[in-house]
Amino acid sequence: MKRIGAPGNACRCPVRDDVRMKEHWVHVEHNFTASPDKVFAHLSEHENLEPIFGAKVTRIKDGDTSRNGVGSKRLVKVGPTPAVEETVTESKPNELIEYRITHGGPLRNHVGIQKFTELPGGGTHLDYRIRIASPYPGLAAILSKVLTKGVTKGLKGLDGKL
Repeated sequence: MKRIGAPGNACRCPVRDDVRMKEHWVHVEHNFTASPDKVFAHLSEHENLEPIFGAKVTRIKDGDTSRNGVGSKRLVKVGPTPAVEETVTESKPNELIEYRITHGGPLRNHVGIQKFTELPGGGTHLDYRIRIASPYPGLAAILSKVLTKGVTKGLKGLDGKL
């Protein structure tokens, strides 16, 4: 236990520094008939993620060197909850998109990783993982289940549209 704040002005409420948050993972794999360049192009556009997340997604910043590349940011808002800001931290065209929550929300250590692989004979395999942790007990476990179901359904909804 420790106290936080400047000497003489420290908070009287002890803060535990030994609390560990359990990580939970969303892991969804999906095969598309479309090529990796088409799947990547679609999923890299922030606004196209709305039906996958079941959320309102708004672009707030283009990337440093490309519209959807590293540094691009979006707000993701689910229902009445406050929006969170996600930032693309790595992008390799037709291969990889990685993003993190960079502002807002009750999640910690959040990262999303989309890996695109060309299938033998054509098409694309998407391996999508999202790491979630929260200081609120049970929240990450619930969100991981909800996101797994939603992302699975959302990706199936893309079949035939790409």
